Amino acid sequence: MKIAVIGAGIGGMAAAYDLNRAGHKVIVYEAADHVGGLASGFKDPSWDWTIEKYYHHWFSSDHDILGLIRELGWQDNVIFPRPYTVMFYDDKFYPLDSPIAALKFPGFNLFDIARFGLVTVFLRYIASWKPLEKFTADAWMSRFYGKHLYSILFEPLLLGKFGDHYQEVNMAWFWARLKTRTTRLGTYKGGFQNFANQFADYLRQNGVVIHLSTQVQGIEPHAGKGLEIQTDSGTHVVDQCLVTVSPALMAKMTPTLPAEYLDGLLSLKSMGAVVLIMALKQKFSEKGYYWFNMPKSAGFPFLALVEHTNFVPSKNFGGDHIIYCGDYLEVDHEYFQLTQDELLERFLPGLKRINPDFNINWVRKTWLFRTNYAQPIPLVNHSHNIPAIQTPIKGLYFASMSQVYPWDRGTNFAVQIARQAVKSMLADA
Repeated sequence: MKIAVIGAGIGGMAAAYDLNRAGHKVIVYEAADHVGGLASGFKDPSWDWTIEKYYHHWFSSDHDILGLIRELGWQDNVIFPRPYTVMFYDDKFYPLDSPIAALKFPGFNLFDIARFGLVTVFLRYIASWKPLEKFTADAWMSRFYGKHLYSILFEPLLLGKFGDHYQEVNMAWFWARLKTRTTRLGTYKGGFQNFANQFADYLRQNGVVIHLSTQVQGIEPHAGKGLEIQTDSGTHVVDQCLVTVSPALMAKMTPTLPAEYLDGLLSLKSMGAVVLIMALKQKFSEKGYYWFNMPKSAGFPFLALVEHTNFVPSKNFGGDHIIYCGDYLEVDHEYFQLTQDELLERFLPGLKRINPDFNINWVRKTWLFRTNYAQPIPLVNHSHNIPAIQTPIKGLYFASMSQVYPWDRGTNFAVQIARQAVKSMLADA
């Protein structure tokens, strides 16, 4: 068969890999001038490694993406440094990424620690997700973890991720984080973009055609059989098509879908993301902290500060010390309109609050990245809202991070759902 894949993110390329190995001719269409999707990165001329536009890492439990890398024979390029995560409490930052750190955290008493341990063990090893999606995370955790523990630890996380929607998110989403995430964090030598480029080159060498800077404008059933892929470079006829973009973009591309499926796509909510990256001339955190979590109630102008070079050494970036200042926001938030310089000016007081010695002269260069589609919002009984991978149009399939539920978005589950879609495509064929 001749099969189109829309989107050259990690999921789209994983699908192309499986379809190609099954003996089909695969054409990938990507609107950007590079592969990698939301996991893509960039490289300053003085750097040896790329860095991601939106901070990424792998967990040691990410079996799908790590398994794919093993299939490709590149597992020696995956590394797992030991970074340190801290949480803001009572005007100070405290490590909170291990049982010992939890015992020392001043916001918890012994009863909190015991309750945290018991409830977390229940969620991680006993509970299943389906019954939990009937409850909001806000209500469930307030009851079982207790209001004190919830207000210190979990409410800031939900509020930071989902803003005004934080009380609507269901408990299955939080269950999935506890179930799959680990304190060990991994990356790829050279950065995620290096992996994406290597993967794309491998696909090309094996016959996959990848069209970059090619916008897909529409997908329609072809007279006779198959599908018409309408791009800015012409119309192409294929037997099947897998779309891996956002639900909103999928709806825009395929207006001939039945109203019920289209309405389902358009009803899915998500948060956008704004990330300002800075190359500093010196280390920001002398204690070597990687990830700083800040509750929005504390008044910081961003949700998280990530010092990437406390995870990957600065020698890979020409001696630059890389920090991210990021936030999940509604797309009508003012941060989506502010210029790069205006946003830097807005963030500077927050940086100085974390490190009083910091000043603007430390900043060598900045980069700003924004996306409207960064974090799906799973509401109560969200499993009823997930669009089917096989759409009502024959030969057209959809696999996005909005469908990996109850799992959270990321390259691991992008690979998982893409490979699931391929199995369905091959079975239908």
